[in-house]
Amino acid sequence: MTSLRRRGVRRGVARLAAACLLAAGLVSTGSSAVGSTAAGEVTGAAVVPVQTTGPADKRFNLVLMGDGYTAAELPRFRADVERHLSMLWSIEPFASYRSYINVWAVELPSNESGVDCDPSLDAPARDTALDMGFWGGCNPDSVQRLLTVDGRKAAAAADLVPGTSSANRQVVALANSSTYGGAGGSYATASGGNALSALITPHEIGHSLGNLQDEYDYYARGVPGGAYAGGEPSSVHHTLLTEQQMRDQRAKWWRWLGEESESGGVIGRHEGGLYSTKGVWRPSRHSIMKTLGYAFDQVEREVMVRAISAKVNLVQDHTPTERPLGADRTVWVDTLHPVGGELAVEWRLDGRPLTTGGARTVDLRTLGLSPGRTYALTATVTDPTPFVRDPAVRGSAALTRTVSWTVNPALGTPEDTTPAAFTGHTATTAPVGARSVVHADTTHPVRRVPAVSWSLDGRPVSNPGNDRDLDLRALRLTPGTHSLTARIAGTDRELRWTVDALAASASYELSPPLRTVRRPGQPVEYVYDGPFTMRLAARDDQDGAVVSQFRVDGDGWYTYYGWPTDAGAPFLFSPSGTVIDDLVYGKLGRSRAVPWDDATPDYGTHTVEYRTVDAAGNVGRAQSFLVTLVRP
Repeated sequence: MTSLRRRGVRRGVARLAAACLLAAGLVSTGSSAVGSTAAGEVTGAAVVPVQTTGPADKRFNLVLMGDGYTAAELPRFRADVERHLSMLWSIEPFASYRSYINVWAVELPSNESGVDCDPSLDAPARDTALDMGFWGGCNPDSVQRLLTVDGRKAAAAADLVPGTSSANRQVVALANSSTYGGAGGSYATASGGNALSALITPHEIGHSLGNLQDEYDYYARGVPGGAYAGGEPSSVHHTLLTEQQMRDQRAKWWRWLGEESESGGVIGRHEGGLYSTKGVWRPSRHSIMKTLGYAFDQVEREVMVRAISAKVNLVQDHTPTERPLGADRTVWVDTLHPVGGELAVEWRLDGRPLTTGGARTVDLRTLGLSPGRTYALTATVTDPTPFVRDPAVRGSAALTRTVSWTVNPALGTPEDTTPAAFTGHTATTAPVGARSVVHADTTHPVRRVPAVSWSLDGRPVSNPGNDRDLDLRALRLTPGTHSLTARIAGTDRELRWTVDALAASASYELSPPLRTVRRPGQPVEYVYDGPFTMRLAARDDQDGAVVSQFRVDGDGWYTYYGWPTDAGAPFLFSPSGTVIDDLVYGKLGRSRAVPWDDATPDYGTHTVEYRTVDAAGNVGRAQSFLVTLVRP
């Protein structure tokens, strides 16, 4: 089939509905699924579990699939998957809720390498598994960076992952390309090998999962978006209200106003968004929904916490509720275990709180229940995360679940012989970070509560109340490697983890300055009269990828990715920034995102900080140097 005919067919194929034009314990075995569907015609796919945190039907499943990778290039696809995931786990709230997510890779060997219309409309068409293509699927009326996928084939490939459905998964299709591009919608897409491509994935999941909107002040690159002419936006993170109106009406992001933004600056009212330059406002000067490289701000992060949590159930299992229970037994709930903090469990009997310290099991025999009447017992599981401030979000089914039982002391409970054993736990195959919550669940004998005791480096650790979770942050671990053990009291059942309490080290390399100034007790200062480059490097004593970040003058932490046109090149700072494809990168001082932002050079001295986020989630201590930019 000729290139022209191929493109004609492609325009008739159901494609990804684009939401935006982009601005900017591991398992080693896999299973194969070979087949053909009437809708998608996907064959020869291998489903590889990359991260398994629980049964697929009880988790949010991230399904990554590749297109344009030949059988010989599948190692490149695996490397791209690892790079995208390493970036995702360095960003909140994915870092704290990683334990809610299963990750699957669907390996789809293509007959030819690359994807259609890459980088131009007259580029050869490729015979690939998912028919991905730039220019909106080779549409001359589209734009180059709009990277689409055949939705039927993507769905058919995702359906090969057992236990998943459109309700509990997010598909990300990676193209074997170094050209910048992607799209959001039911199926997110990103180029696999571009310097910025790993940052496209969380942005697109923000669209697809959180229904977050673009904060760009343009629609077509290089063209200011004009004035917003609509009414109050339905978008959670856009408004026409003033800060005082938000406070008075308790509307939009009023609870976060005045706080330092996670993506830099202060949460307030920053003009531009929804593709308009004026007349509409967003919470932060920049965030990942405006400029790739920054974090979700608090407003967006709250939305994403709810969206991720809504895909799972905080209560994973519990004592059956169908019939009344006797008072001669234990009652239990099994919960999820966020990496970033413990869930809270409150037990009530006839509406009165019980003193349990958040334990997951209550022994009814200790409550002195009287025969001749029945009691109502409830367990309410809540996520107390500080990422959420809206009571409506906190009280929603995403973050609060209640289980109810009827207790009748006149009933008896049959004996059981359930042995005490571990049923689920934080993966022991990789080190856990010093900021992690580690968990160990057990069986539930009806006549006793298996107690879990913890020890660190051979010494007992106090962990009253909920002994199924241990928050390592509370232990204030000394830097280094530690051994953590969980044991079921009175048995030889034991789990052991390596705790990585040493963040990856960071270093920098700058282009030659005019001069270097060293003062006692002060960061070293480098003097330039024009552009200069910065290369960041990281080294860790543990396996796994390390993400480097930097910020200028206390602005938001920005992910180091090399340079937009070359991941292997250093980052280039210049007095007014560098325009690449109508976006601006590397302005020293007050940053610019688009050409019409203020280009006035910020001469003088600036503080550059840098740090690392390692595979275990440890965030390195920020280090800094000074750069003085003098007039040429």
